[in-house]
Amino acid sequence: MSRTLISLVHIRKEFANGTVALDDFSMDVREGEFLSLLGPSGCGKSTALRLIAGLADVSAGAITWPSGGSARSGIGFVFQEPTLMPWASVIDNVYLPLKLKGLSRTEAMPRIMDTLALVGLADFAKVYPRELSGGMKMRVSIARALVTEPKLLLMDEPFAALDEITRFKLNDDILRLKEARNVTVIFVTHSVYESVYLSSRIIVMAARPGRVVAEIAVDAPYPRNEDFRATAIYTETCKAASQALHGAMAAHDHL
Repeated sequence: MSRTLISLVHIRKEFANGTVALDDFSMDVREGEFLSLLGPSGCGKSTALRLIAGLADVSAGAITWPSGGSARSGIGFVFQEPTLMPWASVIDNVYLPLKLKGLSRTEAMPRIMDTLALVGLADFAKVYPRELSGGMKMRVSIARALVTEPKLLLMDEPFAALDEITRFKLNDDILRLKEARNVTVIFVTHSVYESVYLSSRIIVMAARPGRVVAEIAVDAPYPRNEDFRATAIYTETCKAASQALHGAMAAHDHL
């Protein structure tokens, strides 16, 4: 069993307007795993990521890092939108987090180019965002998150706005990148199929207030490819995740 990288213990997050996004939310994240948070819109998945990243504070409970580190070091964050600077080239968009860490452009360049090669964009280094497709923009965003060589990569529904073909391709790419960089991933999605394809473990959440209602292990080895979608274990795990998700939504509807 891998070491625990981060623990969320009885987390409550209440916003200033009185909305309770999370209540009694607990989970452990293990080093090296691909963990998906699966749930309907409004169940606090994105809020959980922001708390882990230190972009918001918990109202109650605790976030601990048993293996060392902190919420503000060793984390990469990929948001729902690529959030690229339109006036900056691909190189300079990826350079941004290293610039904020005080590295000169010259010092950073080998790492930038290595990371762009990793996401298949080495030939687009001097291009501007307006010249890129939606999928390529998301690759730049992923490169920007990976260039700092994080231990933990947080991904907040990064492929939701993309067409299915591009999404499938990026699903394969992110699994390859995870292995190449040996990074732990927490991935937010409301797609059952995406969560099963990508994950070693799925946490199913119910809405308002967000809480864990099921935990599902995806007992299939990596690397995975299209063939995995045709296996019995994929089909059975999708069915289990779908039932847990529908159960959570039905429970919410009766509140």
